[in-house]
Formats: sequence, structure tokens, C-alpha cells
Amino acid sequence: MDAGSGPAAPAAAAGSQGNLILIVEDNPINLRLVAGLLKTHGYRVIESATGEEALDALKFVRPDLILMDIQLPGMDGLQVARTLRQDPERRGIPIVALTAHAMKGDEERAREAGCVGYIPKPIDILSFPRQIAAYLADRTRTTAQG
Repeated sequence: MDAGSGPAAPAAAAGSQGNLILIVEDNPINLRLVAGLLKTHGYRVIESATGEEALDALKFVRPDLILMDIQLPGMDGLQVARTLRQDPERRGIPIVALTAHAMKGDEERAREAGCVGYIPKPIDILSFPRQIAAYLADRTRTTAQG
């Protein structure tokens, strides 16, 4: 688990306000890419390689957003999402599914498990930061209304 943050790009970081994002990804290359992009845009990052590790981390931190790989060893990402939706203290944390297996029905399964969104891999490095900002903005609007 890494709670460090890298240098922020001043213009890009303006909207992030240092939001904390938990990345749950077992592929080290994908993890490094996603974490690097987020850190470059001023986000703080926590990394987990398994669903179980993510659930353990969530006992101690409350991220603003969770990026969840669907295909994880052991407990898969959808099972982790379902577990979090049943937890009164963590059910409000938005989860966005990440998967390389963009097959018909995957997005629906992710939403049924409690994910608020779905980003197929490989991620588009240009649109990814905007997608993350939009999910965080939705969370802020929902929290303000609730």
C-alpha cells in the first residue's frame, strides 16, 4: 500500500484538491500507469493489489473514490463492491470499475454490484483524468444534496 503523492501539475491539479483515490489493481504495469496519472493531476493515491487488501485498507482510510479492477485474484472486484455496499460506513464511497474484459453485460454487472461507473482498459490517458474528475464532481453533488 502506498499513500504517497507525486508532484502535481498546477493547472491540472486545480480541481482535484488532493482527493484520495484507492486503486485496486493486481497488474503492476496498470497500477503504475493509473497511479502515475492520478498523482500527476494532484490526487493522493492508495494502492491495493487484491480485494482483501483493499478491504483491510478501508478499515483505516476513507478515500473519495475507489477504482476497482474487476478481475482480481481471490475476491473479485464485483464481490468487493457488493461487500462495501453492505457496509453502512463505506457504502457511500463511489466505486468505478476498471476492466480489460469489456464484454457485453460487464457494465451492467458492475452497476448491479454497486459501481457508479465503468472505465474499460486500456485506459485513454487523455480522457482518464477528466473521467475521474467527473466521478468526483458527481460525488460532491450527491453528498451536498444528501
